[in-house]
Amino acid sequence: MSNLTANDLKTKGVAAIEAVLAERPEAIVSVRGKARFVVMEIAQYHYLRECELEAALAETHADIKAGRFVKESAVAHVKRVKKSPA
Repeated sequence: MSNLTANDLKTKGVAAIEAVLAERPEAIVSVRGKARFVVMEIAQYHYLRECELEAALAETHADIKAGRFVKESAVAHVKRVKKSPA
């Protein structure tokens, strides 16, 4: 992964981001020497988001298959959730 500094962004703007993204799928932006942000093309973001949603769906299917779910009314659900420790 290639790093950009906050100063790079101040002086070069979007051109600095584009230069890194031409070679890599993401750019790390560091502030005061510490990695703070990740910048990527929107298509890469959508792809990662889709992967995250697919993983959540697979986990949900596994929970249902294993019987790890509760079937109840909305009123009962709210009552149970309010009782649960935060």
